[in-house]
Amino acid sequence: FLTRVFRPLSECPWWLPAVMFFGPSEFDVDDMGYAMSRLETESDAGRDFSGVGSSSSGSHISSEHLDHDDINQITKLKSSPHQRYSRVVPGRHELPVSTVRMLAGRESNFSGRGGRFSAADCCHMLSRYLPVKGPWLVDQMNSRAYVSQFSTDGSLFIAGFQGSHIRIYNVEKGWKVQKDILAKSLRWTVTDTSLSPDQRNLVYASMSPMVHIVDVGSGTTESHANVTEIHDGLDFSSDEDGGYSFGIFSVKFSTDGRELVAGSSDESIYVYDLEANKVSLRTVAHTAAGVLVGHLEGVTFIDSRGDGRYFISNGKDQTIKLWDIRKMSSTPPAKHDVIRNYEWDYRWMEYPPEARDLKHPFDQSVATYKGHSVLRTLIRCYFSPSHSTGQKYIYTGSNDSSVYIYDLVSGDKVAVLKHHSSPVRDCNWHPHYPTLISSSWDGDLVKWEFPGRGEAPITSKKRVRRRHLYY
Repeated sequence: FLTRVFRPLSECPWWLPAVMFFGPSEFDVDDMGYAMSRLETESDAGRDFSGVGSSSSGSHISSEHLDHDDINQITKLKSSPHQRYSRVVPGRHELPVSTVRMLAGRESNFSGRGGRFSAADCCHMLSRYLPVKGPWLVDQMNSRAYVSQFSTDGSLFIAGFQGSHIRIYNVEKGWKVQKDILAKSLRWTVTDTSLSPDQRNLVYASMSPMVHIVDVGSGTTESHANVTEIHDGLDFSSDEDGGYSFGIFSVKFSTDGRELVAGSSDESIYVYDLEANKVSLRTVAHTAAGVLVGHLEGVTFIDSRGDGRYFISNGKDQTIKLWDIRKMSSTPPAKHDVIRNYEWDYRWMEYPPEARDLKHPFDQSVATYKGHSVLRTLIRCYFSPSHSTGQKYIYTGSNDSSVYIYDLVSGDKVAVLKHHSSPVRDCNWHPHYPTLISSSWDGDLVKWEFPGRGEAPITSKKRVRRRHLYY
């Protein structure tokens, strides 16, 4: 039976067999599927995890239930298996379909797809095995990590540090450093990086109008600006600036690789034409745009779901909010100020306890997620990958040195990853595998996986601290 079930494993990720070989020794297909469901889910049924793994400031989980038919239904369609795999046990809630049951069903052509899984079937399996094992140390630097991103295909990983270093790791070759870049003319830190669609060029930005471009495809590993390689400067300033020096917080290649789009501290969006080598468009933001009201403090990051409708934002009010652009207003409400009886600065103060329960009276967000902390730096948040999870989760770094993973629909905190000793500004989930990299101001770059490839987790030399909470 096992030979028949596991024969076509070429369609499955490398890590799936590691979670298959347990359970009762004698049972039919239906019994085996239910046994796996019990093992995987029953221990958590009905348990209350509120407050477990909360941030150092005492915040507990507090998220509105996502009662929005569109995204609720879309998420289920993208991450739920074919209905013929499902099994409802009388007197119990509907249990998730086990992986073994789905493999057996695929062999029996339950779904009528000719013995193949649909994209939603794959997402259902992959999304249940979260990257929570570890961590394994990838690299350790003596300066703060600000940026960490996988390439689109997951073969490369880019990390940017305050000490002018940017490293590109070859994920498929044991995380070997493929390019060690010493950046040029940085102001404060590397604020963002972007890899071109063909993975030949990397751009990096800082609190300066200059963005620099590096040839990633060259054979030189050590890329020291204007010493071993030329880092061409792309000037986003203009004569209209009157000499004002602004900074660039975010920069991205266009999908065709011909342009760069940047967001700046002078409240503008810039488009840079790489072929013409000049700025082709500057749009002054926040003057005639649509308005979505809900955050009580500044926004630190946004991530699009890629469907032209939904995006999430991290805010200094210690929340992530989910938005539907179809609810956007042309102008803000006439009375939109919230009365504050406190003063604070997120760069060095804790968020006032009396502010945690405040809510904007005209909140237009679809859902709010709480538990993590957004302090000291512009912490980033993301949707989980579409290919492997159906974007079933959202995740974020946190000032309390952790990574938080939330269920998009229920708002539940499903995992809190703890290792770092300083704020986690950025973290990134592999586009295809259950692997997540967290980077922190402590200089550590660590890898979380499910279940790992058999190697033992590596404890950081800086401290003896390696633990995570997973529910």
